[in-house]
Amino acid sequence: MRQTSYAEALNEALREEMRRDPLVFVLGEDVGRMGGLFKVTQALLEEFGPERVIDTPISEAAIAGAGVGSALVGTRPVIEFQFNDFMTIAMDQIVNHAAKLRYMTNGMVSVPLVIRAPVCGGISLGAQHSQSLESWFVHTPGLKVVMPSTPADAKGLLKSAIRDDNPVLFFEHRLLYAQTGEVPDEEHLVALGVADVKRTGTDLTLVATGRTVSLALRAAEKLSEEGIEVEVIDPRTLKPLDTHLIFQSVRKTNRLLVASDGWSACGYASEVMATVMEHCFFDLDAPIQRVCPKDVPMPVAGPLQKAVMVSEEDIVSNCRRVLAT
Repeated sequence: MRQTSYAEALNEALREEMRRDPLVFVLGEDVGRMGGLFKVTQALLEEFGPERVIDTPISEAAIAGAGVGSALVGTRPVIEFQFNDFMTIAMDQIVNHAAKLRYMTNGMVSVPLVIRAPVCGGISLGAQHSQSLESWFVHTPGLKVVMPSTPADAKGLLKSAIRDDNPVLFFEHRLLYAQTGEVPDEEHLVALGVADVKRTGTDLTLVATGRTVSLALRAAEKLSEEGIEVEVIDPRTLKPLDTHLIFQSVRKTNRLLVASDGWSACGYASEVMATVMEHCFFDLDAPIQRVCPKDVPMPVAGPLQKAVMVSEEDIVSNCRRVLAT
């Protein structure tokens, strides 16, 4: 094991997969000379050349369309969108084409396409560059959706996503890029659709995604000082969801809190809550709660961003609320 940043782990995954398979290539705005806005594609151009690391015009619809078309003829494109907000411009290509073509051709074609994009706020880029829209794509049949929280998971999941024959949306919280963690030196793959218990506990199940996983772990440590043991589960793959592991935990702790950087209305936290209610209602000793950002567009000012985004204190207070019910 060695200490590697989240961004470096993603870069390693891309580099290893491009070396392994000449059909893997990268395209997107500023992925070449600039190395990506958050430096995830840094130095790939020097090693693989402009035919496999392609700087594109500012046109998300064209980028996604080129990715879908390339995947249909047998290559494995990895698209980088600078912000997940801009995926709205490519919704037709993603939702009506990438997600549907395998089904509509009865499996005659596959779409081995990965679309990477950073999510959420925290760096004062305003309401149009700071959303967390993963639930939009979880809603769509035919898409797989991934959101890693650690460098090791980021590397292992991206490598698995690139090898998958279905379109995978790969969401990365921008505040995690500099976070460091242990990453194996050897070949490292993390299977899609398998959740991970980041911390065991007996009093409350806390399902957290992306950046909120680290907040949940810190909150759990704080509550442990009071004798409260929280089990923290990271789905890692939002779709398909590892419901077996979550149900198993809820049946042990009999309580559930869900934390997400997506808004609460029709959000991912709501989906987890509804799924658990359908299958574990009689195992629950208290109503399920959720912790999500305030229902407003993301502000630019730092103090306002902090007030809107999920915090460690929010998670701690809501854990206590569930346990007091």
